[in-house]
Amino acid sequence: MHMQIIILGAGRVGMRTARVLRREGHEVIIIDTDRERIEMAAEDGFRVVHGDGSHEAVLLDGGIEEAAAIGALTGDLNVNFAACSIAKHHTTWTVMRVDIDHRERVYHQYADEVDEVVYPERLGAIGAKNALLGGSVRAIADVAQNLQVVIMAVTEKSPIRGYTIEELALPSGAEVLAFGKADAPMRIPLADDSLAVGDRVAVLADFDVLEETRQLIVGQKLVPEGEVAS
Repeated sequence: MHMQIIILGAGRVGMRTARVLRREGHEVIIIDTDRERIEMAAEDGFRVVHGDGSHEAVLLDGGIEEAAAIGALTGDLNVNFAACSIAKHHTTWTVMRVDIDHRERVYHQYADEVDEVVYPERLGAIGAKNALLGGSVRAIADVAQNLQVVIMAVTEKSPIRGYTIEELALPSGAEVLAFGKADAPMRIPLADDSLAVGDRVAVLADFDVLEETRQLIVGQKLVPEGEVAS
């Protein structure tokens, strides 16, 4: 579905988000106080507004009355919150960037003006974590401080290779959310789905049992620094 979306902030986070949205067919309007950034965004083909997005007049210039959503993605928390407050007055879906982890929980819980909160550094950490874990494990999201959704691939060394989903006994604190054969999209798991090499299992797991779950599904143990994998 095609949507008109405002991105407040033409920095690294804002521009990457804008490009992804444009690739998916959405109309993106970028607002920023930095003239050089705005000119670069315009050269990149975006509709732009030069101004302070914490002011209603600027948001109106950007089309807040027609926009389906606004991503307040500047590095200034006060500007982001003000823009979301104004946008919510116009019944626009609001997404706000925060700069400190604990603020994510505060705004989620207490700020009616903010529909969703993003903390880019957390997403960056997930990307780094995936690179470090290797190809058989891919973190999708940190659901809470102690919970993570991870996709794990069954390998030749997996202790559960040949078992079914029903027979998969994960440790307490871990649960299968989705399953996908090696050559098929992921879907809701069925009890009699058999686990073969290359199949993928999406698991919601507490950090305390994540490594135990990894060893059960992937069959590979992380090698401590200084040791050599056997």
